[in-house]
Amino acid sequence: MLSQFKEELRSVATKERAKTNEWFFKTGKGKYGEGDTFLGIRMPDLRKIVKRHLELSFVDIQELINSPFHEERMAGLLVLVYQYEKNKVEKKAIAEFYLKNTKKINNWDLVDCSSPQTLGLWLVDRDTSVLYKLAKSLNLWERRIAIITTFAFIRANKFDDTIKISEILLQDKHDLIHKAVGWMLREVGKRDESVLLRFLDKHYKEMPRTCLRYAIERLSKEQKVHYMKK
Repeated sequence: MLSQFKEELRSVATKERAKTNEWFFKTGKGKYGEGDTFLGIRMPDLRKIVKRHLELSFVDIQELINSPFHEERMAGLLVLVYQYEKNKVEKKAIAEFYLKNTKKINNWDLVDCSSPQTLGLWLVDRDTSVLYKLAKSLNLWERRIAIITTFAFIRANKFDDTIKISEILLQDKHDLIHKAVGWMLREVGKRDESVLLRFLDKHYKEMPRTCLRYAIERLSKEQKVHYMKK
């Protein structure tokens, strides 16, 4: 089954798309995606193929996540997402499997397309201490998982973990964390602006500019002017 899955993936791959993805995901030397390799598959095509193979085992998914090819890692993660959504596999087992593989979920799109939809949904009403450990990791992608996972909490109108993890990551040096924190704060503000404003009033002078711009994107012009004055 896995061999057929891989064949289907390669049947829709193109060299032109691979080159585009290598540029878009910053695979050059010294960039965040350095050394990543691509088959060259469009995301809509990838999702269509994945939805035909939701019976893959954890052994098969592990092989995909171990792949040097970005799209195969994405495919494995999307299988987990759809399995979780459709109750194909015990949800606890999916969350535990995800946590064992955090270092291999190694680009922003891989994190964003999988962590809230699996780990986040599992942790909404459970102990979230693992996210605080990830937030303090030396690994960039684990830190991004920590904050992006809380998107599931935000959608459930639970903001405490997002706020606390944002405070942990506030002085992070990486732009991809600045963007992720600002994005999640903006999502909090869409649901309860008062929570966002309390955070901003406390921290806006120390927030990285990118993070601040993302966070205030939906505020009024007057509010934006106020918070951008440091």
